Amino acid sequence: MLLEDQHPHNKSIMVALLGKPNAGKSTLINYLMGFDLTIVSSKPQTTRNQFHCAFTVDRTEVVLVDTPGVHSSGQELNIRMNGQAQYGSEGADLNLLLIDLTKDVVSECKNFVKEFDSELAKTWVVFTKSDRVENLESKNMDGFFTSIQDLIPSAEKYFVISGKEGDNVHLLTGAICDAAIPGPHLYPDGSVSNKNQRFFASEYIREQAFNTLKDELPYELAVVIEEYQDPIAKGDFKQDTRISASILVNRPSQRAIVVGSKGSVIKEIGTNARKKIEAMVGSTVHLNLHVKVSPKWFRNNFVLDEIGLPRTHKSNRVWRKK
Repeated sequence: MLLEDQHPHNKSIMVALLGKPNAGKSTLINYLMGFDLTIVSSKPQTTRNQFHCAFTVDRTEVVLVDTPGVHSSGQELNIRMNGQAQYGSEGADLNLLLIDLTKDVVSECKNFVKEFDSELAKTWVVFTKSDRVENLESKNMDGFFTSIQDLIPSAEKYFVISGKEGDNVHLLTGAICDAAIPGPHLYPDGSVSNKNQRFFASEYIREQAFNTLKDELPYELAVVIEEYQDPIAKGDFKQDTRISASILVNRPSQRAIVVGSKGSVIKEIGTNARKKIEAMVGSTVHLNLHVKVSPKWFRNNFVLDEIGLPRTHKSNRVWRKK
C-alpha cells in the first residue's frame, strides 16, 4: 500500500549487483548515479560492504545494492565479504549478474556460482566492458547466454554494456524501470544511500590509499573513523567538518610505507580524500589521519565488526582482542 504522502503512481524496485571482483559493479553504479558515490579502483576486491544507492527515473525509484566481488578465500575478511554479497541479494526484486567480457565469460560464471553458494532468484546477465572488446559483433553472445542459463536457470535475459562509456546502459535502465512494481519510495527525502557520510568518508580515504600506494601495499589495510564531527551552524557562521581516522595495517614495515618519507604519502592520501569528502558534505573538512599497526586485523572480530562486516555461517572462530 502506498504511503499517503507519496504519489499514487510511484513505483520501486530493488536491484542487487553481483559478480566476480572487478566485474564493473561500482563503475556502473557511479554512471547510473551521475557521480562517484562508490569507490573505484583497478584493484580487485575494492568493495567490502554491501549498501544501497538510490536514484529516481520519473516516478520509479531504483535502489541498487552494491556488493563485494564473490571470490575464493579461506581468510575471515574474505569470507565475510562473500557473505555481504549473498546478504545483498536477499530480498532484492532483481539480480544483475555482471560478467567481464574481457575474460572467459562462461568460466567466470562457473566460478561465481561455485563461490556464491546460494540459488539466485530472478536474474539478468550484464556483460560489461564492451568498450574494451575488439570485434564485439563477432562474439556469440546468444551462445554465451545459453551456457550461462544452464548454470543459472533463473537467468531471463542479457545486456551488453560499457559502464565506463555508457554504451547501452539506457537499455538496461529502461528494462529495470519497466520491471518495477507499484509501491512507495524508500528514499522519498532525496537521500541516495542507506549509509551515512561517516561510512563514505572512510571509503574515500581507503580509495585514495589504494590509488596512492598502488602495488606497494596489498589489501592489508582498513580505515576506521575514530571521530566524525558534523559542522554546527551558529548564525551566519558554519563550523568545519572534523574527521579523525586511523589507517590500519598488518605490520610495522607497512606503516612506514603508508606514512612515506617525511609523511609525504599519508599527506597525499589525506589531501585527495579531503577533496572528495568536501564535495560530499559541502563544507570545509579538517581531516586528521594516522597509521596504526593492528596485527592480523583481517582476522580480528572486533575490527571486522567495526568496519561493518558481520559474521556469516561460514566464519572462522577468530580472536576478538583489538
